Amino acid sequence: MNNRLSSHLFWGSHSPFSALTGSALIILASSRLAFALICAAALIWVYGLTTLIFTASRRIMPSNRRMIILLFLSSFLCAFFMIFLGLINPLLVFGTVFFLLLIPPCCLGSGFFEALESVDPAEATSRALLEAITLSGIIIAFALIREPLGMGTLSLPGGFQGVIELFNAGELEAFVPLRILSVSGGGLLLLGYATALYRYLRERTGSVPRDMLEGKR
Repeated sequence: MNNRLSSHLFWGSHSPFSALTGSALIILASSRLAFALICAAALIWVYGLTTLIFTASRRIMPSNRRMIILLFLSSFLCAFFMIFLGLINPLLVFGTVFFLLLIPPCCLGSGFFEALESVDPAEATSRALLEAITLSGIIIAFALIREPLGMGTLSLPGGFQGVIELFNAGELEAFVPLRILSVSGGGLLLLGYATALYRYLRERTGSVPRDMLEGKR
């Protein structure tokens, strides 16, 4: 297995925090937990099916147009997901479409498909699903911090308005400094602090970042 696929999903040199893969997606999709859950489902759908179709048909796929075909394929699968979501809850699509459109370029920009030239379809698909779950977990973790502290509530997909609020702590609205977490600027600050903490822990943990230490030589 090549270095790209043998890299650790979270601590490796190709992990979301290390390469800042999908940073825009992390910031935009983590504003509410409901949006983060929809984004997680879309990531798993797009990553998994794109990888499965790509590895099954790469022998007949022209190498000089491969990235264009992958962009079209991942965009088609993402659009299909949004159409299906729109049939269930149209208002939820209106609230998530602006960051769901970032999933195909995020999927290709991670460099994952460039490492699948000679990988078994089942192995490639399972790795793609694990990478999608890792990125989804980061987005959900950010949402669990940003929405309760920034908006004083916690939401789930559903309802006539697109989201269902589990609670609404109105007293937090008076604490103005935390409100910044609910906007993109606050998400960017949180991402910066999380990335700094990640890199600090990675340097301090000698046994985990072995592939990173090898990459620096």
